Amino acid sequence: MSKRLFVSFLLIVFPLFVAAQGPELPDFTDLVEKQGPAVVNISTTQIIKQNRMTPQFPFDEDDPAFDMFRRFMPHALPNTPPHEFKSQSLGSGFIISADGLILTNAHVVEGADEVVVKLTDKREFKAKVLGADQRTDIALIRIEANGLPVVKIGDPNKLKVGEWVIAIGSPFGFDASVTAGIVSAKGRALPQENYVPFIQTDAAINPGNSGGPLFNMKGEVVGINSQIYSRSGGYQGIAFAIPIDVAMDVQAQLKASGHVSRGRLGVVIQEVTRELADSFGLQKPTGALVTSVEKGSPAEKAGIVAGDIILKFDGKTVAQSGDLPHIVGATHPGTKTTLQVWRNGATRDVAIAVGEMREEKVAGRTARQGKPADAAAANKLGLVLSEPTAEQLRQLGIAHGLVVDEVRNGGMRTDLRSGDIILALINKGMQSEIKSIDQFNGLIAKLDKHSTITLLVRRGDGQSFVTIKGVGDD
Repeated sequence: MSKRLFVSFLLIVFPLFVAAQGPELPDFTDLVEKQGPAVVNISTTQIIKQNRMTPQFPFDEDDPAFDMFRRFMPHALPNTPPHEFKSQSLGSGFIISADGLILTNAHVVEGADEVVVKLTDKREFKAKVLGADQRTDIALIRIEANGLPVVKIGDPNKLKVGEWVIAIGSPFGFDASVTAGIVSAKGRALPQENYVPFIQTDAAINPGNSGGPLFNMKGEVVGINSQIYSRSGGYQGIAFAIPIDVAMDVQAQLKASGHVSRGRLGVVIQEVTRELADSFGLQKPTGALVTSVEKGSPAEKAGIVAGDIILKFDGKTVAQSGDLPHIVGATHPGTKTTLQVWRNGATRDVAIAVGEMREEKVAGRTARQGKPADAAAANKLGLVLSEPTAEQLRQLGIAHGLVVDEVRNGGMRTDLRSGDIILALINKGMQSEIKSIDQFNGLIAKLDKHSTITLLVRRGDGQSFVTIKGVGDD
């Protein structure tokens, strides 16, 4: 092969070889250059007063030694003013309006006596906190400036799992640090964070990144970096961002009134598992299962009852129980809308007027101590049951039910505990209120050994549903 032919061969084959290695990694330089100036560093100072620990002063004021102690040991004098010291912390934020409005996390500015914002051009401004919302961890602050660079707001609903995102912030105080990763998941529900469907990312987020923006590849802000999951306190590949649409709704209310108003139903809910779906006759586990309804609440007035599964709210699908709080919370109090619920094996629409939220609850797991079990016989589920007296029913605030005195199957087939109160039995979508031991045992006697049932159980001050498989097994 001639040299010229060989060179021609390389010119043809090498590009094909490179292309076969897969797509090139994205270039973030243009995005960072254009959007970076709108990202700010936020430092806060909190003044903490602490009383000094003073020893008993050993002299009276007319004693000659008093003057010596006053001059050389002033800290030992009684009534010494409290000592003040400053606690400082760092975070991030981004500018959303050219006249100085900045979004950050509520926990970044919480308790701060002074908030200082530093821009990428090294200018510093004292900021005023216009409002903060703890439930979503969003705060809106303002600096006195004009003509500032502003971020572009994107649509987090268009995000796809696996697409590239970058974070800009001040981890450990290192200003304007850029990290990249992908969207790991969407709509994450975190414990005690019922009002935010978090975006999960593996972009490196560390202390100091809080409040900073998460950008998509179009240079649009799609989230606010808020939390990390870590056993060490630093980056471990799991971080969570608040979707920007949630944040912008919150900031609009903070700007207008300084606080956030949310809708509420007044229900306690739990997740619908596969077993629960089977018991209620649902084809797939979806929706939010109502375990109890608050008296006088919008839900009670609308006729919602324990055992209803809320499938849609105002036309929006409730795919899992964690969807309901933030959908309802985003609804203005007083709004009249419709719930689609699953009840007794069929869907029905329920009209409801949304109330103003205090706090949506999740079914609790607090155990209630039951009375000592005697030598009564257990039923085929291994449960020793007793019928509460009229006084017990009155004290518990219920009209019917059976007390679980003992569980003799070692917990292998049920999550029931001593002290639980069985209120209802659900099988194939039909619910029966439980009023006597004979009635309860008669219901389970009719079921074949492969049946699955669900029990509505009162435990402590809350209610939840417990599923039992294979009720006919010996």
